[in-house]
Amino acid sequence: MEHVLIKTHQLTKRYGSVSVVKGLNMEVKSGEIFGFLGPNGAGKTTTIKMLTGLLDPSEGEAYICGYDISRQPTQAKAMMAYVPDQPKLYGKLSAREFLHLVAALYRVPKNVMKERGEQLLAMFGLQNRGDELLEGYSHGMRQKVVLASALIHQPKVILLDEPTVGLDPASARLLKDVLQEMARQGVAVFVSTHILEIAERMCHRVAILKEGQLIAQGSPEELRQKAGHGGESLEDIFLELTGGNENAELIRSLEEG
Repeated sequence: MEHVLIKTHQLTKRYGSVSVVKGLNMEVKSGEIFGFLGPNGAGKTTTIKMLTGLLDPSEGEAYICGYDISRQPTQAKAMMAYVPDQPKLYGKLSAREFLHLVAALYRVPKNVMKERGEQLLAMFGLQNRGDELLEGYSHGMRQKVVLASALIHQPKVILLDEPTVGLDPASARLLKDVLQEMARQGVAVFVSTHILEIAERMCHRVAILKEGQLIAQGSPEELRQKAGHGGESLEDIFLELTGGNENAELIRSLEEG
């Protein structure tokens, strides 16, 4: 049975008189990969920071597994994992040590921590390099360690902000496979991205944000029907809804000129 694991009600963030996120209403169910799309500066990262409790909303509420992130932060955060777009790692720790540290923070029992840590290192192809210091890792390898650490306490909700930035095609494919497997296990996966091909291939539903407001929400197929263009790609619909078509046409005219 599906449960709503992420829910927002009129979620709003203002800085002075400027509203960065305006009255957001969303629901993400268990087993769903939900794509959160929008141009740069649309309010995607601000929304994710409110969902994770890193930012307090100016108005409205956000719930993780039924817990209000502002009023019940400990319970809500225990149910989730967050992968930021620029993850910070302790360079003087090895990948294995970092996984064990994160597991300890989530109070994962030691015997479980060790077994799960090895499974995750193997899954991400890091087992043979698990004792090397993170400061010597490439960006892609660090991203894999962050993803592994996000999964070690078996969260019910995972929030990822631009997770494919800096990943090579093989790593991006691995990420997609891992997220799809998590969804099959009933996890709610919330992915912020501006790479529309990823959203089209991976997400069950998407929401499009423009200037802090939700302007469309539904499956890629539903968005095609709403736009009245059955054969269009998600990219075409996104550009049409966000006004990006004007830029695309300008670029085309410059190229032709």
